[in-house]
Amino acid sequence: MTQTENSTTPDLRYTVVVVGGGSAGIAVAARLLRERSTLDIAIIDPATTHAYQPGWTLVGAGVMKLRSTLDQEGGVIPKGCTWLRAAAASFQPDDNMLTLEDGRTVAYNRLIVCPGLQLDWNKIEGLTDTLGRNGVCSNYSKDTVEYTWTCIQSLSGGTALFTQPPMPIKCAGAPQKIAYLASDYWRKQGTLNRTNVDFCMTGDALFGVGYYRPGLQEAVDYYGINVLYKHTLIAVNGPEHKATFAVTGPDGKVTNVVKEFDMLHVTPPQSAPDFIKKSPLANEGGWLDVDPSTLQHTKYPLIFGMGDVIGTSNAKTMAAARAQTPVVTANVLASLDGKPLTSSYDGYGACPLTVAYGKIILAEFLYGGKPAPSFPYDQRKPSRFAWFLKTIVFPRVYWDMMLKGRDIEMPHHPEWVKK
Repeated sequence: MTQTENSTTPDLRYTVVVVGGGSAGIAVAARLLRERSTLDIAIIDPATTHAYQPGWTLVGAGVMKLRSTLDQEGGVIPKGCTWLRAAAASFQPDDNMLTLEDGRTVAYNRLIVCPGLQLDWNKIEGLTDTLGRNGVCSNYSKDTVEYTWTCIQSLSGGTALFTQPPMPIKCAGAPQKIAYLASDYWRKQGTLNRTNVDFCMTGDALFGVGYYRPGLQEAVDYYGINVLYKHTLIAVNGPEHKATFAVTGPDGKVTNVVKEFDMLHVTPPQSAPDFIKKSPLANEGGWLDVDPSTLQHTKYPLIFGMGDVIGTSNAKTMAAARAQTPVVTANVLASLDGKPLTSSYDGYGACPLTVAYGKIILAEFLYGGKPAPSFPYDQRKPSRFAWFLKTIVFPRVYWDMMLKGRDIEMPHHPEWVKK
């Protein structure tokens, strides 16, 4: 059957199709239905478990239980939505259609693409063979995050390595958050003085938004963490407790350096899902090509994107998806009504940087790294208030508001930026 014939007889048809049932997909579907209950919406996602991933830093540090960050996917699908428990395989945007892995075709009037990103564990040689044992852990997987806490508790000295791969990654602050929490735990146990803590990162700056960097540097200095720039993890030998890094020198020359460890926390390289990379929807970097303001696809006006998959310069955080939800909702509805797209996304992202148990630097910023605090205090300073938000308020906002489509929009106050 030709594509043209196929386009006239799709297996399924919906007014709005959402690819991805994570934070962005559930939130936007719920909000669309709340604003227009007559919409015929389908969510495509093969997963059976839905995760509140911002909680995994706290799980890895023994503050939160893994089970409190998980729910059944079927339990968060909004009432009135059709859940297609399948994976998207390819897109036929000229025919306003996509194809699932099982071969079914799905037609749409509007498409919202938000499948998140993929964790490229296999890009680090030997990692998958040893992850979750031999002292090799990661907060980036629900299968290994509890092992992080086991590793932290069992280390009574030696060398602890924490890695950060090339950007972009989801929650760019997460790789260093766990380094601070682990160091704080060892400090309280009286073992930090005999523990060498190295934070090995591909980049050359501790945090992308310079406004918040001094407070993070203070935490680094307080714990005695060694920040090693331009160090990219390329291989792990778990049984021998050795990690190999590609290190870029001042002259640009790359050499391989082997470091021994007692504990290794790995943040894997990340990229757009393969089915997005090979699709006509991707930009040169493989990410979904959308307008950074309207979040409408640059080539196909019936397609919108949001969440970690989009090729915009904002941080890939849950807070960004939350800020994008009302924008995509308004613009999809305007598009369906034949009206101009008037809602715009300003690049808002947030990163609650846990610099100690009970203390957080609440980094909030817009496109271009412009600070955008929501509260009238100096958010560069570690705060117990921000810890309360992170541990108590934000999870409740997520489960009870964002995923239910009745979220509130937080105002940002650039005038509160401290000099």
